[in-house]
Amino acid sequence: MTTPPICDYEGSDYQTSFWDRGGREYEDRAEAIALRRLLPASGRLLLELGAGAGRNTPRYRNFERIVLLDYSRTQLEQAQRRLGASDAYIYVAADVYRLPFVDGLFDAATMIRVLHHMADAPKALEQVRNCLQPNGIFILEYANKLNLKAIARYWLGKQAWNPFTLEPVEFVKLNFDFHPKAIRQWLAELGFAVRRTLTLSHFRVGALKRTVPTRVLVFFDSLLQWTGAFIQMAPSVFVKAQLAKQGIVAQVERENVLSYFKCPNCGHHPLEDRASYLECSRCKKRWGVAEGIYDFRELPAS
Repeated sequence: MTTPPICDYEGSDYQTSFWDRGGREYEDRAEAIALRRLLPASGRLLLELGAGAGRNTPRYRNFERIVLLDYSRTQLEQAQRRLGASDAYIYVAADVYRLPFVDGLFDAATMIRVLHHMADAPKALEQVRNCLQPNGIFILEYANKLNLKAIARYWLGKQAWNPFTLEPVEFVKLNFDFHPKAIRQWLAELGFAVRRTLTLSHFRVGALKRTVPTRVLVFFDSLLQWTGAFIQMAPSVFVKAQLAKQGIVAQVERENVLSYFKCPNCGHHPLEDRASYLECSRCKKRWGVAEGIYDFRELPAS
């Protein structure tokens, strides 16, 4: 099965270089506020898509169990070290376009700073829809094409692409900005109803971040987040969407993690446990299990 190209963070020190030492404290703290405002008060099973090194995972503490999914195994290893040993965390290396979960499994999912790497965003969103229960909550963050800086650059002739058109723009390879209207259309077509929209990073300007205390920027950003309900012109947009009531709820054994999985190659469920790997009895594909990470990636032959 072919899928769109994947942005792979294997071997990257992204958490350290971008977040810990990259001057992103303002953005990180603003995102923490948005998540507190959008997350359900409690839940059983949450899927964190593009979990990376687990930066946001502790913010989902109101959920009984969290599945951290990332394409990069090394990112998941960093998350394991960061979060420590706990039965509350399940680590899965997989392709967002081919999620290895039975339909109707999760009561919530998050995708933060991930969609901007999706060459086929509707296909990725459809996969999320499939593994959510009826009434499931989906919190999505996306990079906003219609931001004030992009509009100004376009009007001044310093930018070729038009921020007002609906199609995504790939400004760097596998880095996309999206129009808010396009995101809403895709979600609606998949059966989601948008319940709340917040805008973030209103002050993502280097000069401001260097001269104004972070706590001040975060305070004023938090005051402006609610304006996303009316207008979306900040660089980052958070959406809380809810799936329609129709659908199925997966019948799985709560403590049996293996019952969560299906074969991403053919869709068969359940998989056979062979200790060091899981095997699909239908198509005979094998999926690795090592050091607490379930690996459902289609890797090139060595």
